[in-house]
Amino acid sequence: MSGRRTKLPVVIVCGLHSEARGEVVAGLLRDVPHSVALHHDLSTATGGTVRRSLRDAGGELASGEAPLVNECACCALREDLVPELERLAGDGVTRLAVLELWDSVEPKSMAEVIAAHTDAAEVTNVFTAIDPTLVLPCLSNGDDLAEAGLAAAPADRRTIGDTWARQVEYAPVLAVAPNPAADDEDRALIRQLNPTARQAAAGSGELARLAFAGFDVEAAAAGQHPACALLPQEAEEAGVGTLVWRRHRPFHPERLLDALEDLSCAAARSRGRFWLADRPDTLLSWDAAGGALCVEDTGPWLASLPDAAWSMVPPYRQAAAALDWHPEHGDCCQHLVFVSPGLDREGLTGLLDSCLLTDEEYGSGREAWKSLPAAFDALLDPVH
Repeated sequence: MSGRRTKLPVVIVCGLHSEARGEVVAGLLRDVPHSVALHHDLSTATGGTVRRSLRDAGGELASGEAPLVNECACCALREDLVPELERLAGDGVTRLAVLELWDSVEPKSMAEVIAAHTDAAEVTNVFTAIDPTLVLPCLSNGDDLAEAGLAAAPADRRTIGDTWARQVEYAPVLAVAPNPAADDEDRALIRQLNPTARQAAAGSGELARLAFAGFDVEAAAAGQHPACALLPQEAEEAGVGTLVWRRHRPFHPERLLDALEDLSCAAARSRGRFWLADRPDTLLSWDAAGGALCVEDTGPWLASLPDAAWSMVPPYRQAAAALDWHPEHGDCCQHLVFVSPGLDREGLTGLLDSCLLTDEEYGSGREAWKSLPAAFDALLDPVH
C-alpha cells in the first residue's frame, strides 16, 4: 500500500439475519486484502461480559472480553470499540475494518460513536445483510427483543419488527443473500422499504468496492429523523404497496386514538410525522412495525418557532419543512407512509381521513382546538 492514509476505513455490516451477515463479512474479508472483521458477541452479556473477536479471511486472530457498562451490553460495545479501531488504525497493515454488529445492534448508534469519538477511523459505508425470505416475517414480528434473547440491556424495549425496519432503512447498501425461495413480493418489499438504497448480492465482489464508497453520518441521521425523514414515495409492485398520506388539517385526538389499533396493524411498516389539534405546535413522530406503534413528541414545528431561532435549525430540517410548507399552517402537516403486501389503500385512506377535524371543528380555530380532549396525554406524557 502506497501513500499516507489519514483514517482507517470502517464498513459497518448489520442485520438480524446472521447467516446473511456472515456471508457478507466473509466475502469482504476474501475480496479486500489486509481486511479484518471485528465482532462483539452480546449473547454473553447475561454473564456480565461482552466477547470481542478479531478475524481475517484465514480465521480468528485475537479475542477478548469487555465488562458490561451500566448493565448495558451496547454500552460495553461502545466503550471497547474505539480503542480497538484506533489500535487497528495504528498497525500500518489493516486496509479495511469490517465492523460486524451483533443481531439487534443498530448501525446508526455505532456510526455516530465512531464519528464523534475518534479521528483515527471513519465509516465509509453501512451494509444491511438481508435474507429476502425473512424480511416480512421479521417486519411483522411485534415480539420484544428480550423475548427472543436479543435485548442489549435490561431496559431495552425495542421489538424485532421496529429494530429490523430501522436496520433496513438506515443503510445505503442492502446486501441481499441469494435464496431460491425468495419471490417477487419479497424483492418488492425490500425495494419499497428503502427505495434509494443500492442493492448488491451478499458475498459479491461489488461489495468490496462499495465498502469504500463514503458515508455521511449527519445526512444519514437526518434521513431517519421524523422531522426530515426521507420517506418513500407511492409505489405498487408484485402485490406490495406504498401509500403516502399527506394532509394539512390536524387530527382530532379522540378519533385518532380510537383508530390507533387498526392503523398500526394496517401495514407491515408505517412511519412519518403527524399533527394533533390539541397540540398544534408539537411535531409528533409515528413509528410502527409488527403491529406495535410508538408515538413521540419530537419538539416544535418550525412554524411555531420565532424567526430568530431559524438560524439554529439544521439545513436538512429547513429543506424538509419547505417541501411541506402551507401558507396558513407552515410545516404543520400529516405525512405518513404505509408499506405492506396486500395494502388496502382505499380503506386506510378513508380511516385516516375520518380522524381529521371536520369542517366545523377546523373552522373553530386553534384556540378552540386546544380545548379538545387530551386523549394522547397518557401516551405522550406517561407518569413515571
